[in-house]
Amino acid sequence: MRVPRFLLASAACLSLAACFGGKAPATLLTLTPQAAPVDNLSRSASAGQTVTIEVPVVPQELNQVRVPALEGPTAVTYIKDLQWVDRPNRMFQQLLSETVKRTTTRVVLDPKQASLDPGLRVTGTLQRFGYDTQAGQVIVTYDAALSTDGGTRVETRRFTAAVPAVGTAESVGPALNQAANQVALDVARWIAG
Repeated sequence: MRVPRFLLASAACLSLAACFGGKAPATLLTLTPQAAPVDNLSRSASAGQTVTIEVPVVPQELNQVRVPALEGPTAVTYIKDLQWVDRPNRMFQQLLSETVKRTTTRVVLDPKQASLDPGLRVTGTLQRFGYDTQAGQVIVTYDAALSTDGGTRVETRRFTAAVPAVGTAESVGPALNQAANQVALDVARWIAG
């Protein structure tokens, strides 16, 4: 049985609207790498020298596509008219992987490829990834853990970046991209050793 195209298109629109709480926003926010692109990305690595970057764990207020605004120590609201194309932990993992590829000589594997060579494994928690109304800035905080093959050595470190913003979609989006890129660059330097 063939389903008319307009019914498929209508179902897709309704599904998208349901994901965004009824009305899809005019634009969606993503993270873009600021590190200079690499022309030749052909690399090889000895056993144990690859890097696998896992998707970070996030607190509940970040486990969605809306951008949080911290209104104090216990209150969270969300920035009006500002939503991600995907959950921020997945986008941050992709940004971090791309930044490591662009700024180091490491071979970076997708977590689904980790069986090829466990190498270095980067895991962590994305603690903050939103706007702080009291400070008037976006804050990105990533608690990272780096372990070697077999876990013979484990290191942890906290990375934080803050960028001024005024709390509007127009200011928070670019500020979050800038802060996320700063954290990704700092983590890449740490991984490079």
